[in-house]
Amino acid sequence: MTGKALLRPATALDLARRAARRVLAMTAVVTISAGFASAASPNDLVKRGAYLARAGDCVSCHTAASKAYGDFGGTEGVAFAGGLAIATPYGYLVSPNITPDDETGLGTWTADDFWRAIHFGINKRGEPLYPAMPYVFFTKVTREDSDAIFAYLKSLKPVKHAVDINHLNWPYDMRFAAMTAWQTLWFTPGVFQPDPAKSEAWNRGAYLVQGLGHCGACHTPRNFMGAVMPSQQFTGAQIGAWFAPNITPNLQLGIGQYTVEQLAQFFKNGVMTRTAEQYANANNADGFTGKASQEQLPTAVGPMAEVWHNSLRFLTEADAQAMATYLQSLPAASAPTPENAPVPQPYRLSVGARLFLENCAGCHMPNGSGAVGAGPPLAANPMVIAPSPDNLLSMVLGGQIAQHGMSAMPTFKAMFSNAEIAAVLSYVRTSWGNDATQVTPDEVAAFRRKFFPEKAP
Repeated sequence: MTGKALLRPATALDLARRAARRVLAMTAVVTISAGFASAASPNDLVKRGAYLARAGDCVSCHTAASKAYGDFGGTEGVAFAGGLAIATPYGYLVSPNITPDDETGLGTWTADDFWRAIHFGINKRGEPLYPAMPYVFFTKVTREDSDAIFAYLKSLKPVKHAVDINHLNWPYDMRFAAMTAWQTLWFTPGVFQPDPAKSEAWNRGAYLVQGLGHCGACHTPRNFMGAVMPSQQFTGAQIGAWFAPNITPNLQLGIGQYTVEQLAQFFKNGVMTRTAEQYANANNADGFTGKASQEQLPTAVGPMAEVWHNSLRFLTEADAQAMATYLQSLPAASAPTPENAPVPQPYRLSVGARLFLENCAGCHMPNGSGAVGAGPPLAANPMVIAPSPDNLLSMVLGGQIAQHGMSAMPTFKAMFSNAEIAAVLSYVRTSWGNDATQVTPDEVAAFRRKFFPEKAP
């Protein structure tokens, strides 16, 4: 949408005309693709579809109860049978069953129906889908890949599980009217178009990041209507109790301090490692010796740990490298600073330092450098200095299971008061060169009430 298009509100006639053009375009594409037949054998198509479904992390949303680790999909419910509640500012939605059950799933769907859903955001009944289903990104997926994913889903065991999807507040619960207008304003269908001036790896990475991987669904801020804002692509966004960090090559807040190889291995392993050169520079800078040659850096935590477990770790080395190549080629960016945003202030109050030394330094080291097999570094850690302190609040109040050779992070929700949590996090966010804003007791209290409502000590 151009700036000129925003000069006047869209009338009902405008919306009707645009909707009609979308239906005509959809009909044309479906007609053209109706004769498509993959040259691959059915088994090969299903196998490729299974890989693509993992790359798209379909199982994380389409399974009733999700946890960080477990079997395929890391789920406690039946994989792909739907039922996961997805919170929005307008109420909540429940993910549908996408097993091939005739009554409650995709059993009566065709490949054309599935393509229409992921490419145009229109379900089998002709209704526009809510954008909690990331068709805004999946629209870039090719028809061939769509058919492969559908073939895989059709190969699954049918599971009868009826789901009541829509629990949104009025008027957002009026699907056809609300979503037709939303799609007209904020959604343009279109398969990914390779850039002939870029390498094959760059184009593959762009296809995965922009489309099937739908990285922008979490890492890009949204406007008041829940549409992603392209002008702030990948600069970080709030996701429930967590903050999905900046993944542009911003040196301080993003991934600019890491190499393509490190980022690719992070996708595969869920943990960043130092290169030999970075390790040598770190030893020269801090004077420490005898450290492991591959000292561990930030790890995947929170929702990203689930994405890694359910999706990223299954990528081929080539695809992981391609995604890293694309992300590292983007311009370094940061989200605009909100008006009246607090200015970082030096924080050296003894209570924060004391609490850190008594409770955190054993794993994270007194200088915030982290310790192999214990805790990741806090100094210059993008998650620590993110605009939002919510990742730290989630870790301190909720803890973290042991992973990637790191010790478990204990929960302090019953040990620390709101003022104490604010003090120690303010110390962490302003020490060892970190220059993020301090955390106030009121922020901790509000976060605790919303996500950890148990009585504070």
